[in-house]
Amino acid sequence: MTSLAPVTSDAVPAADTVAAGLPRERGGWWHDLVCPTHGTELSHAGIPGPVPPAGGVRCPHGCAVDTEPVRGAWLVLSHQAWARRARVLAHRAARTGDEATRAEAVRLLVAYADVYAEVTGGGEHERAQDWMLRGRLFHQALTDAIWAVSVGHAVWSLAEADPGRAGDLAPVLGMLDATAEAARAARGRLVADGKFTSNYTAWLNAAGRVCSRAAALVRGEGAAPAVADDEWLAGEHGQLAHALAASTRGGWEWEASTYYHGFVVRAYLLSLRGTAPAELPAAARDRLVAMVDVLAGLATDGGVLPSVHDGPYSRPALALEWTELAALADGFVADAGLAAVAAHARTEAAAGDGDDEPTDGLEDELRRTVPGWFAGPPLAVARAPRPAVTVDEEVGIAVLRGAGIHAVLDHGPHGAGHGHHDKLALALFGRSTPWQPDPGQVPYGHPAWRAHYASAAAHPVVRVDDADPAEATGRLLARTDRSLTVEVRGDATSWYDGARAVRHVVLGDGYLLDVAHARADRPRRLTLGLRPDVPLGVRADADVVRTAWRGAEALDGVHAARAAGRDGAVPVRAVVVPGPGPADDPQRERAHVDWAAEAATSATWVSVFQADAEARDGGADVTRVELDAAEVRVHRADGAVDVHPLPAELAGSTTDEGATA
Repeated sequence: MTSLAPVTSDAVPAADTVAAGLPRERGGWWHDLVCPTHGTELSHAGIPGPVPPAGGVRCPHGCAVDTEPVRGAWLVLSHQAWARRARVLAHRAARTGDEATRAEAVRLLVAYADVYAEVTGGGEHERAQDWMLRGRLFHQALTDAIWAVSVGHAVWSLAEADPGRAGDLAPVLGMLDATAEAARAARGRLVADGKFTSNYTAWLNAAGRVCSRAAALVRGEGAAPAVADDEWLAGEHGQLAHALAASTRGGWEWEASTYYHGFVVRAYLLSLRGTAPAELPAAARDRLVAMVDVLAGLATDGGVLPSVHDGPYSRPALALEWTELAALADGFVADAGLAAVAAHARTEAAAGDGDDEPTDGLEDELRRTVPGWFAGPPLAVARAPRPAVTVDEEVGIAVLRGAGIHAVLDHGPHGAGHGHHDKLALALFGRSTPWQPDPGQVPYGHPAWRAHYASAAAHPVVRVDDADPAEATGRLLARTDRSLTVEVRGDATSWYDGARAVRHVVLGDGYLLDVAHARADRPRRLTLGLRPDVPLGVRADADVVRTAWRGAEALDGVHAARAAGRDGAVPVRAVVVPGPGPADDPQRERAHVDWAAEAATSATWVSVFQADAEARDGGADVTRVELDAAEVRVHRADGAVDVHPLPAELAGSTTDEGATA
């Protein structure tokens, strides 16, 4: 929930000027900052500031929205931006010793302590929704914790850099103590409800640890306790226990959401300030390294982090969080592998909110922090070369890299409340071009668009009767160093009752081969969707369909399909329909392809995707593709034919589906 908040310190504002700029109201739920008409996130104009813009908050499509939920959401981002501003100023003052910057940071923090006491005096937020873990300054305790981490780190930097003047910060002690107490109480409620693995816990622990340590520095209490003696870190419900409980052995956060994965990793690294990475308990230390490696392995060569499950598709303010995480990760583990992610995120963040706002310098301050964010050097970890195919079997996320194509195959558990109906979805990227991405998610305050972006129709998946399936868990059937085969089975409580789908993906010689197959226990409409975020050309040539995916990088597809019903072969037709693009702007129209067979009991779709010759490092163009019961044949322009035997789970299943040219 970061906003873009440029920081300048050319002049030191008076205390009353600082106080006048702070919001003097509680914030709401940031997910309500969404246009009810268009589903787009509303503008951040005026942030940081005391009140939302007069006349309402603007939508990119021209609407002005002035409702209580939108006002509350705007206030969330303004409060968070002020806290981030204090943090950047404090880090900068601690690093440079600049008196004007220090004075501005102190005045901002002291003014905020007055505001906090004034607006949270009544305890928990009375307007929070019933399902929420209630906060004090905001609807949610999670939002309070995120805000408190920024404030706590600002105080920490100032007090640590100049202990002799830590007394200047005594007025903030009540705020720090209250936020730490609130974090402990909220964490206790989560634990009591059996929700310890919630991503909230990571931020509550971070807030408790950071605010407690900041308060200790202001009080002159000396050295921090050892990690083993710090309850916020090493306690039964502390940060290190959470990292192990809320992630897989391979390092994925258990919900398998790119956004929430980065969200908790950032909280972990923020909470570990002043510790030596090498001195952490081995299990937790290694898991944190694995969690960083997950992001490095998921990212494309151009630094794009594919959005899996809930999370923004593209959001400049989120890009600032990725740059922050990359800086922290580089301090924790050598060669963290996120340089391309940080570079891409800087470019995205610099685009701002349509106002050409600059980034605020937090990443730079973190990389230059004195005496360093961590108390020891980054971990030296020996890493083998990244293979062409990687899989985390616990969350069911696989990445295939080759021939200029970066593919992500999602086949595991649903992902709980942040999951989507994306079982067996195949996302396709170039170095930095999102040919067929996961669409991400809109701010949650728009229920209709949120439901759409979680639906099967929004994803490149097999659908049965154009309905949404029940939540389901797929499984890995087979893998080699160049291929994967996965499946999902339906029953009365999972996916589509009486149906099954298999997807077999192969890194070929200069192309990616994708074979999707579906079977049903009775005649049904079986559909495979293509969901681009680039201009897509589609041309049918007899039984072969050709696609041209255009963007900064080009992708070409050659496709064929066959299907059968109770009385033999049935046609499979590719229909192009206009549809909404990814969730950053539901009004951006894209060409959707639904490749459907009516009254079918089985269907098989074969696609061969090729990047341009330079990206794929040569290899003759693919001209056509053939399928029979035992194999797929890929024909090349130079006359060569590549034969791919179908895996046992598919071999023979297409016997009744008719021929393909």
